Amino acid sequence: MGKPTGFLEIERQDRGYEKPESRLKTWNEFVKPLAQPELTKQASRCMDCGIPYCHNGCPVNNQIPDFNNLVYREQWLAALENLQSTNNFPEFTGRVCPAPCEAACTLNIVDTPVTIKTIECQIVDKGWEEGWITPQPSPRGTGKRIAVVGSGPAGLACAQQLARAGHAPTVFEKSDRIGGLLRYGIPDFKMEKHLIDRRVRQMEAEGVIFRTNFEVGVNVSVQRLLDDYDVLVMAGGAEKPRDLEIENRDLDGIHFAMDFLTQQNRRVAGDAEEVAAPTGTLSAKGKHVVVIGGGDTGSDCIGTSNRHGAASVTQLEIMPQPPARENKLMTWPDWPLKLRTSSSHEEGCERDFAVATKRAIGKDGKIEALECARLEWVKGDDGRMVMKEIEGSTFQLKADLVLLAMGFVSPRHEGFVDQAKVDLDARGNVKASVDDYRTSEPRIFSCGDMRRGQSLVVWAIREGRQAAQAVDAYLMGASKLPR
Repeated sequence: MGKPTGFLEIERQDRGYEKPESRLKTWNEFVKPLAQPELTKQASRCMDCGIPYCHNGCPVNNQIPDFNNLVYREQWLAALENLQSTNNFPEFTGRVCPAPCEAACTLNIVDTPVTIKTIECQIVDKGWEEGWITPQPSPRGTGKRIAVVGSGPAGLACAQQLARAGHAPTVFEKSDRIGGLLRYGIPDFKMEKHLIDRRVRQMEAEGVIFRTNFEVGVNVSVQRLLDDYDVLVMAGGAEKPRDLEIENRDLDGIHFAMDFLTQQNRRVAGDAEEVAAPTGTLSAKGKHVVVIGGGDTGSDCIGTSNRHGAASVTQLEIMPQPPARENKLMTWPDWPLKLRTSSSHEEGCERDFAVATKRAIGKDGKIEALECARLEWVKGDDGRMVMKEIEGSTFQLKADLVLLAMGFVSPRHEGFVDQAKVDLDARGNVKASVDDYRTSEPRIFSCGDMRRGQSLVVWAIREGRQAAQAVDAYLMGASKLPR
């Protein structure tokens, strides 16, 4: 334990942001790291609980009290080694993870959890700055070849672990750059993409081969991969977006969030407009933007629209507005339902809850407004609570651009999944157990969002690591890789 009385003496302090008027002018990250003396003080607040509930909250099983203690004692290299023993990419999670570990922190009972996410991020950033993070190639090879399809966090974590076990993984990515939704789904103002590039360079030095512009099921068949490789890992993510089935859905100006976000990420990467937007430019400049969906993707659309120079941004959520604070006695240490205001919300956005979109209104084929109605919860005939439209609550909302950010329902089945001929679960995800990550087809494994459905980066890393351990055990009879 760093300092037994730290949590009593030191107030919680977290990273700050650049002012909105400044950060809206760029696509760069705007989070300000804590000064090192302050960070060590924050680490001293950790109580090293007898039962560390933060472990329960962290999907990758980070040894949080341990690295907090090491940071407090300024043993940075040891803290980095501890962190990387459980998490392949702390610089990703330290930026985009919602920090369920902090929700589970014992100090969160009084709303002042340890700044775990900040400490994690600054440990790994210091590791890169000091040159401590280097390739870790295996001293011997096994001769086993694995095809990993998908280069999101699950596929990357799986491939890196397999390479370090001595196998020869090849990562197949249908896009032109590695990273999956890390690359083209998360805006650069939340995570700059050079962070992915340097990890790719590290993994290449460890023996991972990357193949971009290579769509399995289109450019190469699943059977060809099974002929050429010992094992195939399906890590392609959950890419089928939830659609909005309303009248006039086909009006110009209604788009899926990922189409909008991907274009902007390509522009920031330096792509010409005809490459970034081959089917037509999506811009929020001067437009009244309506974002449908209240999650992280919706928040990313808000931040991107404001940087484009939108005339207004409104976010609609079908669920009622959550309470400002959760009932700790009822929820802690689980992830709580409460009102969350992101940095993008703070940059400018109107939010409306318990609203259903009924139809789109347009002229000459273009969206001009949305017809909406307000909802309330009522008890149905079966005793369950259901949403019901409030009579006479219909209203119109001006809209020049509507972005659908309502989540994803399953992987895309066309091509890759269909050719793999694997069993699917009731939600359309690839069916595989967390015990061994094996699908119904011999020599095919699956992990990440393609297996569990849309989730967090940190869950994808966990599943990628565990799938690698399962593949290693399958190929070698036993595995020394951690789960």
